[in-house]
This record gives sequence, structure tokens and C-alpha cells, in this order.
Amino acid sequence: MKTETGTRLLAVDNLRVLLTALVVAHHVAVTYGNIPLWYYTEPAADPSGTALDILVVFNQAFFMGFFFLVSGFFTPGSHDRKGGRAFVRDRLVRLGVPLLVFLLLLRPLLTIGEHGMPFWKWYIVSWDPGPMWFVEVLIVFALLYAWWRRAGGQRAGAERGGAPSLKGVVLFTLGLAAATLLWRIPVPQGTYVPVLGLPTPYFLPQYAAMFAAGVVAFRRGWFEALPGRAGRAGFVVAGVATVVLLPPAALTTGLVAVAINALWESVFAVGMIVGLVVLFRERFAEQGPRGRFLAGNAYAVYVIHPLVLVAVAWAVRGLHAAAVVKFALVLAVSLPLCWGLAYAVRSLPGARRVL
Repeated sequence: MKTETGTRLLAVDNLRVLLTALVVAHHVAVTYGNIPLWYYTEPAADPSGTALDILVVFNQAFFMGFFFLVSGFFTPGSHDRKGGRAFVRDRLVRLGVPLLVFLLLLRPLLTIGEHGMPFWKWYIVSWDPGPMWFVEVLIVFALLYAWWRRAGGQRAGAERGGAPSLKGVVLFTLGLAAATLLWRIPVPQGTYVPVLGLPTPYFLPQYAAMFAAGVVAFRRGWFEALPGRAGRAGFVVAGVATVVLLPPAALTTGLVAVAINALWESVFAVGMIVGLVVLFRERFAEQGPRGRFLAGNAYAVYVIHPLVLVAVAWAVRGLHAAAVVKFALVLAVSLPLCWGLAYAVRSLPGARRVL
């Protein structure tokens, strides 16, 4: 019989697969939409590109915050098992090595022949971790967690406290919205940090808050304690917030628009995350051979997916079709290729130590 811990971990592990697939879909949408922030883009020449832009906006509102929450969820147990020094060493290996490999070896392959300057010069001026910015930030969060534990933070074996209260969820959401608003005064939407390569630093309050929430969720057993009705309510709240808040956000400007957007993003993110956590706990808490394959290779997919997406998009560049059609085609081809290449890479000697 499956234990509660096993059920919880498999459900969250399956969520990692979904989130990784969303990362791939997100970058394919950017390839064919009107937000040219990718290694290879074909700006949309038809209205369907707007649908891809909408997908990017909705996805961005919650999916990376959710990734940080899942990462935070797995952090305390890893620290408990390994101890402080071994935990830090493991994080630096599993996160730092793929980051360096991407920066030093994979990054130049993504825009080869397109830099228009001597290779050595382009190699330096184009220094950017791309999607590996997530790993970069996660290293910082992991080190901060290890420091907090060393300084006397919560120890292993803390008592579970049941599901978070409605009041607690509301206060967390409003606090996140307020922190996001204040943060975006000095760091407005669209800010980009060169060299570090942070494409969305204006979301850092959400990323930090969700990582911390994941840590607490592990200790207090929140994922298995959330009632089923909380999941349904989460999806409803996310939908209602979208209908109520996005129209006025589009019609206003300045600080008012920033405040409304910050509130919508926070409510939408919390609603979607609660909804998906309960959905996966109740419907997708098991793993057969396929599930284990997808989960086991998800991290490697995250690292190598830019190579696959650029190669596939380049291969079909001559196809004349609506943006949404090319999006669907490239996504359908890229997802199995990503997992297949990830499996091949992880089959190399020593690769599973870091992937």
C-alpha cells in the first residue's frame, strides 16, 4: 500500500513533468508570437500570433513561480538526508554543472552563424544563461536555505500543521501582490538584467515567496492536507480574477495598471497552483513506467530543450502556415524529441550524477 509521503512525492514529481512541458510550450509560443525573446523567432504575420502572446502572459503569471514552489518543496528533505555541507555540495553540482555546460558549450550552438562579428567577441558580449536563469536563481535560494538552517532555522521532524487556512491563503496572496507592486516601482515590467540573464526580474517576489511556501508546505503537510474543494475553488478564483481584473488593467496606465496587474498575477498564480496541486494529488498521484521515464528526464529536458526547439523551428522555417499551426506542429514534434534527447544525454557516463 502506498504511503502518504510516497503519494505526495509522486504527485509533485508529476507536476514537474507538466511544468517542464509548459516551459517547452512557452518557448515555442514565443518563437511564433509577437514577443521576440528567444534564440530563433518568426514573428507572427497573422492574428493567431495574439493567441500565442496570451498563452505566454497567462503562463508567465504562474508557471515559474510554481517551479520554485516545487523546488522549495523538495529542498528540506534533501537537506535532512544529506546534512548541510553535503546538501550544498550536491546543489552546486546538480545545478552549477548544467549551468556551466549550457553557458560554455550549448549557448553558442543556439545562434551559430548569426552573430555578425568575430566569434570570440560575440562569445563574450552574448554571455547569458538563457532559460538556465532559473537554475542560477535556484542556486541562490538553496544557499540561503542552507545558511538559514545553519543559523538555527527549522529542523527536521517539525510537526505538521494541517491545511493552510483560507485567511492565511488570502493574506499570503495580498502580501505577494503588495510586495510585487513595491518591487516593480524600481524594477518595472520588461526589465532585463544583462550577464545574469534574468528575463523576468520583476517576478522575483513571486519566485522567492513560492520557494518559501514550498519549504513550509513540505514541513506542514499542506499538499496532502488541502481539501478537495480548495482545488476547485482555486481554479474558479483564478478565472474570476482574470475576468474582473484584466479588463481594467488594460484600460489604465501608470501605477494603477501596475497594481492591478500585480494583484491579478498573485491571485491567478495562487489559484492555479492550489488547483493543480489538488488535481494532481487526487488524479495523478501514481507513476507507471512512462511516468517514471518522463519524471526522471524532466530536468535534462529543461537543460537541453532550447537546442531541440531551435533545430525543429529552423527545419520547418520554409513552411507557410498560421502562427498557431506552426506552434502546434513544432510543439508536437519537439516534446518527444526533447525527452528522447534527454534520455540519450543521461545515458552518458556520469551524466545522471548531475541530471
